[in-house]
This record gives sequence, structure tokens and C-alpha cells, in this order.
Amino acid sequence: MTLRFTSIITQEEKWYVARCAETGVVSQGKTIEEAQKNLKEAMELFLEDMQPKTMRRFSRRASFITSLDVEHA
Repeated sequence: MTLRFTSIITQEEKWYVARCAETGVVSQGKTIEEAQKNLKEAMELFLEDMQPKTMRRFSRRASFITSLDVEHA
């Protein structure tokens, strides 16, 4: 079964941090590709012992990526 999740990757100093928006699972890597690969492995471990019904519930959560304007003096 293939499930689709949202990954958000940010650069924090010398590392790229990858987060799964639906589950909160986090990983990192020295490159974007490595961070994404490591997140995929972490997600596979996270889902490993889960029942299929629970897995589908995670993948059906809607994630919205948007911008936010904040005033600063």
C-alpha cells in the first residue's frame, strides 16, 4: 500500500530538517535529498507496526502550506 504524506524541508545551519506534516515525524540530512530519504526511512519505521486502518487515517489528514504576514517594528 502506498500512502502519500506532506514533507516540509527547512535548512537549519548546516543541516536540512525534514518534517512530516501529518505525523510530526522528523529527520535530517546534509542535503535535501538525504533529509528526504532519511524521513522516508523514519516514516517506514513509524508505520511499521501500525494497523492499515490507522495508517490510512494519517494519510487522509489535509495539510495546508501557506504564507503568513507578520508586522515587525
